[in-house]
Amino acid sequence: MINENFVSDIRATGAECSLESYMKDHTSFRIGGLADYFITASNVEQLKTIISLCKSAEIPYMILGNGSNLLVSDEGLRMAVIRLTGDFKGISHKGTTLCCGAGVTLARACTYAMQQGLSGLECAFGIPGTVGGAVYMNAGAYGFEVKDALSRVTHLTAEGEIETVESDTLSLSYRHSIYKYNKATILFAEFSLKEGESKEIKALMDDVMNRRVTKQPLEFPSAGSVFKRPEGAFAGALIEQCNLKGATIGGAQVSEKHAGFIINIGGATCSDVCNLIELIQKTVKEQTGFDLERELIRI
Repeated sequence: MINENFVSDIRATGAECSLESYMKDHTSFRIGGLADYFITASNVEQLKTIISLCKSAEIPYMILGNGSNLLVSDEGLRMAVIRLTGDFKGISHKGTTLCCGAGVTLARACTYAMQQGLSGLECAFGIPGTVGGAVYMNAGAYGFEVKDALSRVTHLTAEGEIETVESDTLSLSYRHSIYKYNKATILFAEFSLKEGESKEIKALMDDVMNRRVTKQPLEFPSAGSVFKRPEGAFAGALIEQCNLKGATIGGAQVSEKHAGFIINIGGATCSDVCNLIELIQKTVKEQTGFDLERELIRI
């Protein structure tokens, strides 16, 4: 049931607040039912007020980045979904330090760094997420992880305080950070890069993107790699070994281009994807002994 007073209070902050917004329109998987509230926050003070209002009204909330690693329930979300815009889309640099708002896409951050002759983020080019989401997940590709370049993060604590902390305090490891359980909201991130030649940086970025286009099913909606890399193996190779390429449940299919991806071939539901994930995990366990752990986030 929609809380009209809550909506009025949110809109009084100057933030946009849409009611019953389909999450399939906000995720790369193109899957997900209605969220009760979809809110955009454009600056820190506005965001603090929005979160305070959510708590006062006892309405759960989540921060949404680019929606590129999410599988959202077909029943939707009984909560407020908050997207960061405005100041959180800002990007600048001072010397070799790159400063990004949490809402900046990694593609834009990489392109900006290249244009300024700053090297260190090339392998992140093509990761379809935001800086905030990348820090949250310690995202990575081609031997690179966000922790390799991240120097500090400014966040809003669960108690409503703004803190700037060094990256070595964030428990960054493979697809993991302290943000998975400390309930803080990432606001801004700083990356320590090094001087380089823009042409050479661009060439490496182009190579990274070419490898993605060649090897990954970017022509279909997906949430990227479904599973974490198991120790001593690769999820995609194990799935292919089990002859699961092309396996289909409803509108969800194991990509024939890269078995580590599940794609939406048309009208896939959350249930379709979940059932396919269970089939993959069960089959891989039975045939190889490996336990595959989900990398994508299901909400």
